[in-house]
Amino acid sequence: MIRSLFIASSGMKAQQLHLDVIANNLANVNTTGFKKSRVDFQSLFYESLQRPAAFTEGGFNRFAVQVGTGVRVAATPTEFNSGIIEQTGNDLDLAIEGRGFFMVELPSGEVGFTRNGSFRLDGEGCIVNGDGHRLLSTEGNVSPENSLSVAGEELSYIKPDTDALTVSIGTDGTILTEKDISDPPVLTLAWFTNPGGLQAVGSTTYTATVACGESKVAQAGTESLGLIRAGFLEESNVQIVDEMVRMIMAQRAYEISSKSIQTSDDMMGITNNLKR
Repeated sequence: MIRSLFIASSGMKAQQLHLDVIANNLANVNTTGFKKSRVDFQSLFYESLQRPAAFTEGGFNRFAVQVGTGVRVAATPTEFNSGIIEQTGNDLDLAIEGRGFFMVELPSGEVGFTRNGSFRLDGEGCIVNGDGHRLLSTEGNVSPENSLSVAGEELSYIKPDTDALTVSIGTDGTILTEKDISDPPVLTLAWFTNPGGLQAVGSTTYTATVACGESKVAQAGTESLGLIRAGFLEESNVQIVDEMVRMIMAQRAYEISSKSIQTSDDMMGITNNLKR
């Protein structure tokens, strides 16, 4: 009976975390560039009460008797499939149609990767995101104070010609203005062999880890990277109906585990009352 109590409690703990992930997905249903997460479960080790044998003294095969010890959350991977792209009309709102991440400089000095393309100009004329983190590119035109690199390539800020009346960005990331510039800055994108290895740090931004595998930085539209759509933003990829179905399943699984605890407690009560 005691074993069943701990097994059922592990199921309740796992479903509680499952519900936390679902709640976070639903809370960010309107967050630009947000990528939903899911929960992967894994069974715990099994206790062998009897090991299998080819035959016994009576000449019969003996099968194993094993009892599982519960469940745990193995991982909460992020799903990087694209969300719906909506038009905003702002020339510095950018969406990636396909694979790729924008690169920004984080306060920690690391390079952050995001799909949130809501950008603007700061007081010095550099392109920044909503948190004030400057956009980075291998073909920028302003060198940062601290050296930043991805895939062995140095990164720099992008500063459009603020004297121009209009600033727009082409599908290949080229910064276009009314002035004819021979060598304009170009916005480049990053990608990883395993984007699921990225670590979320908040504000729909991720940092690279060793689990990401090989990284690459290239111009939009090359090396299987997507195109940049100016005047558009990528919405969250959360599907409310899917999350509601998962919520119902998590709730029912939690209830079933609680019923197991209640049943185990009732059986222990019956045992305690045998001598009455």
